[in-house]
Amino acid sequence: MEISEEHLREPGLVVFDITAVDEATATEAATALGGLWLSSGPSTPWRTPGEPGVTVRAYADLRRGPLPRGGHGPSTR
Repeated sequence: MEISEEHLREPGLVVFDITAVDEATATEAATALGGLWLSSGPSTPWRTPGEPGVTVRAYADLRRGPLPRGGHGPSTR
């Protein structure tokens, strides 16, 4: 998976990868962290040959927080 210039075009935009022993743990961690900011949510999990674990990626905007729970519209981008 590539990180494009668009994902990091200005301060406050971040990309984070989470690697865990299994898909459920990696996805849960990315979802929890993504809940702190406006986030894409976790990607489809992937494995890198020769490396342990499974990884998910998410994109977040640290300049804006998530929508309040029960708010209108999705809290992801």
